[in-house]
Amino acid sequence: MYEICPETAADEPEVEALYDLCFAPGRTALSSYRLRDGVPKVADLCLVLRTDGILLAAIRFWPVRVAQKPVLLLGPVAVHPTAQGEGLGGLLMRNSLARARKLGWARVLLVGDAPYYNRFGFARLDDVVMPPPTNPDRVLGLELSRGAWVGVTGQVTRETSPQVVEALAHRVRGLDAASACVTVEPPDLAVSQEDDNGDQSAAGASADQ
Repeated sequence: MYEICPETAADEPEVEALYDLCFAPGRTALSSYRLRDGVPKVADLCLVLRTDGILLAAIRFWPVRVAQKPVLLLGPVAVHPTAQGEGLGGLLMRNSLARARKLGWARVLLVGDAPYYNRFGFARLDDVVMPPPTNPDRVLGLELSRGAWVGVTGQVTRETSPQVVEALAHRVRGLDAASACVTVEPPDLAVSQEDDNGDQSAAGASADQ
């Protein structure tokens, strides 16, 4: 059995160590981190996956803007090398996106490998531009409500609304993680095989390269 919980301040050192393990040195110099600097994470959607207390996977989200519309920036998502190929990246993706939909978010953006993220409904966004030197083929989007990406084009920018930033910061400080934890069964064999290469991609494909 696995437990999925919102990330807390106590989890942060382990999550950062997992990202350091899974991604190349200098990951924080990648273009997407310019959109995150000084902006609180979307705490309800930043999740950790553990079994017997051992951290196996993590996913984070940040708020950004495109054409002044609120957008979720997904990533990084990482699976510990010893657990890759077990479908854990897919578990976190599906769980976090379901939570995002329930919370009323309309659209999600990531930078990653389309062959992996297509299975979750992501498709290339031809007219959405991440900070350089991002490869346009890796800029992908998902609609959590029908038509949410229609007409939403242009540069991806930082979330600078004081009200939004303050609300997110408050939520980070006041998060009651225990009330939002769920216990899930391991993925079935078919799903695990489908995500087999995906966990490898999940450890790097949404690393905002």
